[in-house]
Order: sequence, then C-alpha cells, then structure tokens
Amino acid sequence: MDHESAETTKSTNLEVMRQEAQELEKLLRLQSPPIGLKMLASEEQIPGSAKRPKRDLGHHMSFCQALAYARRYGVTIAQTIEDMWCFEPVIGLGFAEPPKSFLEGANRYPENARTPEAGSTWAKNFPRFDYGQYSAVLFAPLGEADFEPDIFLVYGEPAKMTMILLAKNWFDGKDITTTMSGHAACVYYVVPAMKDKGLHINSPCGGDLRRAACETNNMVFSAPIGVLSDLVEGLKYIYKHGFGLPLHVCVETEYPMTESYAELAKSMGMNWAKTSGARTV
Repeated sequence: MDHESAETTKSTNLEVMRQEAQELEKLLRLQSPPIGLKMLASEEQIPGSAKRPKRDLGHHMSFCQALAYARRYGVTIAQTIEDMWCFEPVIGLGFAEPPKSFLEGANRYPENARTPEAGSTWAKNFPRFDYGQYSAVLFAPLGEADFEPDIFLVYGEPAKMTMILLAKNWFDGKDITTTMSGHAACVYYVVPAMKDKGLHINSPCGGDLRRAACETNNMVFSAPIGVLSDLVEGLKYIYKHGFGLPLHVCVETEYPMTESYAELAKSMGMNWAKTSGARTV
C-alpha cells in the first residue's frame, strides 16, 4: 500500500470511528462523550493538537482530572510524568519504577489499610505497565479524535452499563468480568483493558469523585477500540427488540412473556407462564 492509500485508509477509519462514537453517545444518552485513549512510546509522538497541562494550562493535573477536562471541555490532552500530580498513575502507566516503599504498602498503611501487609498486597496487585514501555498518554473525545486510540472509555450510570452488558451478551454471549478497586481507578480504567484486550467496568475511586468531580452515579466502561463497532451494532439490535433507553418501567406481577420465555418455562413444568407478544424485562 502506497503512502497516499495508507493515509486515505487511516482517514476513512477515523471517520467511521467518529461516526460510531456519535452513535454510541446518542444510543446511551451519555452526559459526556466517550473518550479515546492511546499510550505513546515517546514524547515525540504527541501530536501538536494536544494540550499539555503544565505547558499550556499552567499547572500539573492528576490523570483523573485531565480525563475529566477532556470529556467536559472537548479537548485533546497529552500527559507525561512532567504533567502529572498524583503519583499512582505515574506508576500504573509505566512512567516510573514503583518505589520499594510503594510495594511495601506505604501509600495505603495506615490511612486506608488495616496492616502493612494489606497495603503491600494491594500495591503488589496494582495493575501497571512495565517501566519504559510508554512515556506519554494521549486522549480526546472519541467523536473528535484525530488519532486511532488503543481503548475507549464510557462514563455513565448503571442503567447505561446494563445496556452495554446486554449488547456484549448479544454479540458474543459472554459476560464481563473485571477487577475493581477503591483506589487509583484511573489506572484500572486503562491498564487492564490494554493488557488483556478485554472489556471492563469500574467504579470511580475516591480521588476521581473528590478531585475530578466524577458524577457520583457514574461507572466507567473501558474496552479496546476494536470493540466499538460490535458494541454499537449490539445496542442498535437490542433497542430494535424492545430494550434501550429511556427505560419503560412496568412493575405488574405475572407480566406477559415473550413466546421463547414462556415455552422454556413450560418445558420446566411452569405451565402458568403466559404470552402476549410483549417483551420481557
């Protein structure tokens, strides 16, 4: 493929991605746009369009704060260790070696670990990239990104996470399993999804809630960018077949079932199951 053809393909891929990002935002009725994120091996790979917190905004920012800034103000941001305020994402993203005291649990005990051993256990299980693997992180609203992300993040209420789970069940029949922590959630948003190329749902940590004003009713979904098309297709399908947002709530007992639900129930001896063509909830 010559250079011109490669550039055309890249532009086409980005255009499709942006369109799907807008569809995702609309289908899930998101209050803020999904975020596309890419890890960079060197600072030289940072595009000129990206804002650097220390250089361009005049101050350091925690990773969670920079993510919030990108999704609320629609800007492209890049961070290296020089832009960071909180040290945990510096370790998690592989921008520095974890100090021995960190691995011994010093940042957890005694403030929020019962014993040094509990603090050390948390630190040793902390998801992180190898030191030196990456030097910068780049992110922007997915529908406006001028780069191809490694992963994308969706902030939303549990009901919106349920729609994502239903779409996931539709396109491959599998559930989402994830590792969650009350600390350093920004790292848990990024590192596991990139390392295992899987889908994850996490709860914002205390720092994201207090320092980045993450909405208290939000959770965060993260997945490799290659999942985006399947996710949008799955959401469209389940919406077409009676699910989706806004939710139409019906709390009557002995509600009508779909034919497949009723037939399966009757095969188990539940002969009282009834149908009317209505959708199950």
